[in-house]
Amino acid sequence: MMNKTQVHYTTPEERRWYIVSATDATLGRIAARVARVLRGKHKATFSPHIDGGDFVIVTDVDRIRVTGDKPRQKLYYRHSGHPGHLRAEELRHLLERRPGEVMMRAVRGMLPHNRIGARMLKRLRVYTGSEHPHAAQQPLPLP
Repeated sequence: MMNKTQVHYTTPEERRWYIVSATDATLGRIAARVARVLRGKHKATFSPHIDGGDFVIVTDVDRIRVTGDKPRQKLYYRHSGHPGHLRAEELRHLLERRPGEVMMRAVRGMLPHNRIGARMLKRLRVYTGSEHPHAAQQPLPLP
């Protein structure tokens, strides 16, 4: 007789909401904590092929910290699809212009690069100030 592996599928009612403030937090460290919760690795029922993560709200991303010389050296690339239209932008300029984009890209790089990872990224909410419209979900502090 063979033993069957039990798989726990997460229902929408089982997903929790967590909140974290990025004030004076290092970009990579907070992105790693957020990606861990989005994947569901903080749960005992974690399975890499199942999307069992929770929602995460990140506030105050305009006050995030980046160490070393990365604000000047790190480049973010985007391409319009037309020949010769590859654009590079320094981290410091992107932080001034769109600080939420920096957090989204950092977390996206830590999630699986497939359809499951895209679904996980949809549960991330990023806000530049301390205000957010998710008070009804009663978010808990990030573990």
